[in-house]
Amino acid sequence: MSFLSLKFHHFCLTVCISRTYISMLASTFQRLKTYLETQVIGQPDLVKQLLIALLADGHILVEGPPGLAKTRAVKILSDCIEGSFHRVQFTPDLLPADLTGTDIFRPETAEFTFQPGPIFNSLLLADEINRAPAKVQAAMLEAMAEKQITTGRKTYPLPELFLVMATQNPIEQEGTYPLPEAQLDRFLLQLNVNYPDEASELEILRLNRGEALGIEKADPVHITQESIFAARKAVLSIHMAEDVERYIIRLTMATRQPESYSDQLANWLQMGVSPRATLALDRCARAHAWLNGRDFVTPEDVQKMAYPVLRPRLLLSYEAQAEGIAADSIVSHLIEQVACA
Repeated sequence: MSFLSLKFHHFCLTVCISRTYISMLASTFQRLKTYLETQVIGQPDLVKQLLIALLADGHILVEGPPGLAKTRAVKILSDCIEGSFHRVQFTPDLLPADLTGTDIFRPETAEFTFQPGPIFNSLLLADEINRAPAKVQAAMLEAMAEKQITTGRKTYPLPELFLVMATQNPIEQEGTYPLPEAQLDRFLLQLNVNYPDEASELEILRLNRGEALGIEKADPVHITQESIFAARKAVLSIHMAEDVERYIIRLTMATRQPESYSDQLANWLQMGVSPRATLALDRCARAHAWLNGRDFVTPEDVQKMAYPVLRPRLLLSYEAQAEGIAADSIVSHLIEQVACA
């Protein structure tokens, strides 16, 4: 066999192994999705968006009443992946050091040593994040944007695998601090969680009873951090046609130039989304397609992810707020007005 033939054979073998490995990764994430849906019943969107945030390397903001398995979802996910998990209950008296950590004086060495806080975990559940004061929000902003925290004169990197799932209670407003636009823009997705239907509620009842009785549940799916990083590369490498790329650009540009599409849209929007929304929509559409078993992105993937991606980033005008127009209604109007080809 000639040298060129050997090189070609090696190339084909490498491509075959790579495709096999990617197929194995996709199968593993499908099994993870199925397992999570058996443990977090009645919230398929929450499960799927959590996995999309994990694959797209972003953070997720979840809004919904208490008791809808928000904490349970991220806790069960943490049991399935290689990495540490911590839950922080945000309160008005929380200090940045309670989150980031602080320097501790050691009498035996007469030196200060840094004691890491709960933010130094791979998965962080920020429960009722809008109850934290401005200084804590600033610490969260640096962590989410730069994957690092600064205390005093020193900066410390966070784990390479770092995902924040923050929750908000839409019912109670007393003692809350609305998240600033800059921090909302750091969330990859915002998901609104609703109550489960009657059939799902019955399943929840039976699952809870089984857990209380100690009945064995399905074995969890375990995923290493190496597999997660490999899956992220696979997601970024799937095919996106130029027409789909331009469709994403047109959607985001429509929020900045709404008068070019409709007077109604111009009255509803005070400010358009930033380029960060374009990047988020690209990543999330790819992750959505990959989770659905495809190696290419369609306009439907973009439309599906436009709601959670644009929802926290649209700055509504006073007219829209006075009329009770929701961000989702504006996204629907955008999809109607902007041609996908």
